[in-house]
Amino acid sequence: MPAVSAGVLLYRRTPALEVLLVHPGGPFFARKDAGAWSIPKGELEPGEDPEARARIEFAEETGTALPGDVPLRPLGEIKQKGGKVVHAFAAEGDLDADAIVSNTFELQWPPRSGRTQTFPEVDRAAWFGLDEARQRINPAQAGLLDRLTP
Repeated sequence: MPAVSAGVLLYRRTPALEVLLVHPGGPFFARKDAGAWSIPKGELEPGEDPEARARIEFAEETGTALPGDVPLRPLGEIKQKGGKVVHAFAAEGDLDADAIVSNTFELQWPPRSGRTQTFPEVDRAAWFGLDEARQRINPAQAGLLDRLTP
């Protein structure tokens, strides 16, 4: 059964529309840029509410919780190349992308070294206009940008 995740596509108007994307941390993505960025998201447990998980993951990956009164607008689901299904929600808001603080994960690195290292789940975040966001975002998630704008 494929993994299922939920996440939030945060946007703001400055006056142009911009979206917040995050770059995955760790050694596998250290040298990747185009196509590697994503919405903040994380895996759902069976029976878990996707909107609740999306809010939790946003807070864990950015260090900033969305206020409970900020409505989330469903953007539907997308299926990524590896089969993962992502439930996405849009929220209007703002945050300082340079000040994010992500949760961490442990990984044996280098492989077969016996050494475990800690890496941030997200190593950076940035605001992008829609054209640049299309170049940076995971290709399967690009459709979310289309769904964001009427």
